[in-house]
Formats: sequence, C-alpha cells, structure tokens
Amino acid sequence: MALSNSNSSTSRIYYGWWIVLAAFLNLFFVVGILFYGFPVFYPYFVESLGFTRAQVTQGFLLGFLFAGLPFGILAGTIIDRIGARVVILAGVGLVGLPLLLMGMMSHFWQFEILCVVEVIGYVLAGPIANQVLIAKWFSRRRGRAMGYAYLGLGLGGVAAPTLVNFLARSLGWRHGLELLGTFILLVLFPIGIWVTRSSPEESGVNAESFREEALPLENSLSSTTSSAAISQAVRSAAFWLLIAGSTLAIGAIGAVIQHLILFLKDAGYSATAASQYSTILLTASLGGRVVVGYLADRFRKSYLMALFYFFIGASVFLLAYPHSPAVLCGFAILFGFSMGADYMLIPLVTAECFGTAALGKLLALIIMGYSIGQWAAPWFVGKMFDAQHSYDLAWRIVAILGMAGAAAIFAIPTSLRTRSD
Repeated sequence: MALSNSNSSTSRIYYGWWIVLAAFLNLFFVVGILFYGFPVFYPYFVESLGFTRAQVTQGFLLGFLFAGLPFGILAGTIIDRIGARVVILAGVGLVGLPLLLMGMMSHFWQFEILCVVEVIGYVLAGPIANQVLIAKWFSRRRGRAMGYAYLGLGLGGVAAPTLVNFLARSLGWRHGLELLGTFILLVLFPIGIWVTRSSPEESGVNAESFREEALPLENSLSSTTSSAAISQAVRSAAFWLLIAGSTLAIGAIGAVIQHLILFLKDAGYSATAASQYSTILLTASLGGRVVVGYLADRFRKSYLMALFYFFIGASVFLLAYPHSPAVLCGFAILFGFSMGADYMLIPLVTAECFGTAALGKLLALIIMGYSIGQWAAPWFVGKMFDAQHSYDLAWRIVAILGMAGAAAIFAIPTSLRTRSD
C-alpha cells in the first residue's frame, strides 16, 4: 500500500510523522552532507587546483548573492501557492547534478558556476521548504516535530566529515564528489515522489487526526491573507531584528564550519584528526536539536534562540587555544550543542511572531538574509587568513558577531510574541 494511502481512518499513525521522516532525509543530505561535508574537500581544492582560502568559499557566497535571494523568494511564493513538494523535487536535481559535474572540473570559473547551481538547489530543497512542511503539518507539537526533522541535518553533519574524508582518501576527491551526487539523487527523488505531501489537504489525511494536532487559532496573523501578513511583518522591528540576529550568529556558525578543518590542519592536526573534532562538534549538535525541540514547546522561543546564539559566539574564543585537546573538545561540545538550535528555532520564532499565512515567503526572506552572512563570513575569514596567515583576529571578530546576534534576538519586542503552541 502506498504511504499516501496509509493515513486512512484506521491508521493509528498521524501522517505528519511520515512528513517528518521525509524532511529528516532531505535535511540529512541537502544540508547535513553538503554544508558540513563539503569543507572536507577544501584542502584538496587548495592542493590540487591551487585555490586560495577565500576562493574555496567564494563560490557559495556568489551563489547566495546573485541567485539565492531571487530563487528563495520564488521558492517561497511557489510553496505558499502550490506546496513544497514540487520545489523540493526540483532542488534535489540541482543539488545532485552539480556534485557529479564537480568531479570533472579543472578551473575556478567552473567551480563558481557549479556552486551557484548548487546554491539554487540548496535554496529549493533545503531549510525553507522543509520548515514550511513541518509548520503546515504540525501546530501543537511543532517544536518537537521540527527537532526530530532537524536531527537529519545533525546526523548528516556527524556522518559527513568522516564519510567525505573516507571517500576522498579511498576513491580520490573527484570520484568522491560524483558518488555523493549520485547517492543524493537516488535517495531523495523517490522520497519526494512517494512520501512527501505538501499539506494535510493534499494527502487526504484523516480530518480527526489533523484536528488533534491543530490549534483553533495559532496567533494573531494566522487568519490574515498572505500579502497582508508579509506587509505587517516587514514593517515590524521583530522581523528586522530576527534577520539581523540570524545573519550575525549563523555567519559565525558558517565561518567556523567552513574553516575548522583548514584551521586544525594549520595547527598540526592530520586530516583524519581534524575530521574527528568536526564529528564531535556535530555529534553534540544532535543533543541540542532534541533538547531545544522540547524546550521550544514550553518556553519563549526567541529567548531560547538568544541564549544559544550567545553560547555560539562566546565559545569561539576557545579557538585561541588550538593545541589543547581538552579545550578543543570543550569548544566542540559547547559550540555544537548550541548550534543544534540554529535553523530549527528560526521557523518557530517566525511562526510565533507572524503566523503561518505567508510563512514560506517570510522564511525565504529571512533565510536568504542570513545565508548571505552564512557565506560572507567564511569568505571574510578566508580573506583575513590570506592577508595575515593567521586565524587569531578573525576568530575574535567571529565571536563578537555571534554575541551581537544574540543581543538582536533578545531585543525582539515582547508585544509581538504569541503564546507557545
């Protein structure tokens, strides 16, 4: 029996949990493997192709600057009108194919073009669509469902450094990229076709099951039209504080994730040892995702976001002591656990403040905003390293940016917050 028919009146499992599984797998591959595993290839690009530290992160930065925002808005519009499923399927193709082609690249301009296409795929099949999926299917238990789905991102991140390092060492970095691209296509296309459904209405879910999950009135904007909800949101201080805080804090996360392995290799660690510290960091993020998912259903979500963003920034100061394994482990655990709250709290705070009437478009604007920071910060850190041949000053700046992001989130006006679902 097809999964789409498994939500009959006799089914005991709410079909939304199958949607959580689909989002889990999407985030595992599109974000977990791509975002956290791709930096393992950077040393090979530097050594084999002669790229600089700034260049290895420049491709994704250009992608988000020139393609991320328009395609993010387009994705948000399509999601709000016809649902997330078609958007995810298109994105999967645009994530897998560039990885296949990267195995044949030999020039920097080829890398840049493929990174731009990769960014478009990431925008379509990554956080925006999957966050809206969860928000559409869950209300009362949205924080918990988001936490379970984002375990996929965390587990993908945990597996990615070790997996990519193994593939690159065993098969060569070119074949490693080709194998990753092939596997993403073979796994996520069937999931998108046979499992993913954009909304309870599309799947014909049992009405009684959905009523058990839904709330009578989510928040002050849930009954407004999409255009009115967007207009009201973008005129509020909360919207811009959310974008500013997320951009700064996730910029700090991006800088650390994209440069950590290069930084540790400069400090004398082997590629395998550097990947192990990255794995510790990403394993700790799993605990953060689970814990935050439960806390978000009980406490003010913006306060939780501010707290964890502060820990993200403060922990970066520990990178001043790279030759101490104990300090590095402490950094990896604190930073990783706090990072576990990063993406999943953003849709929860957005829905808490502005409702779900135009959640796709609002998340597109917010995610495209913070994605610029997510890739501009690594590029900036790379430029600083190329100029100074040291990460010391760059890490201090990154730490301050993270804590400034926490302050912006904490400043969101309480009058715009709604009660927890």
